[in-house]
Amino acid sequence: MKFNKAKCKVLHAGRHNPKRDHRLGEEWIESSPEEKDFGVLIDEKLNMSWQCALAAQKANCVLGCIKRGVTSRSREVILPLCSALVRPHLEYCVQLWGPQYRRDMELLE
Repeated sequence: MKFNKAKCKVLHAGRHNPKRDHRLGEEWIESSPEEKDFGVLIDEKLNMSWQCALAAQKANCVLGCIKRGVTSRSREVILPLCSALVRPHLEYCVQLWGPQYRRDMELLE
C-alpha cells in the first residue's frame, strides 16, 4: 500500500518525547501540534478540551438556529428539536473524552 506523503503528519505526544524528525521514503514528514483522527481533535498533550469547545460551539449554533427559526416556545416543540439536533453535537465521541457522561445521561432519562 502506498501512502500519500502530503497527508502524513507527525504528532509528538508526551512530555518526554524528543521530537525527532521522521521521513517516509526520501521525503521528510512535517510535524503538527494537533491532528484530527476519526473526527476527534487531539493535541500534543493528549488534551481534548479544544474538541469539547468545538462541540459546544456547534451545538450553540444549532440552538441559535432553532431559536431564530421556530416561533413556538412550548416544551413539546423545543425539547424534541434540541434532542434531535443539539444533543448529537454534545455527545459526539463522548465515550472517548468522558466515558462517565454517557452513563449519567442514561440515568437521567
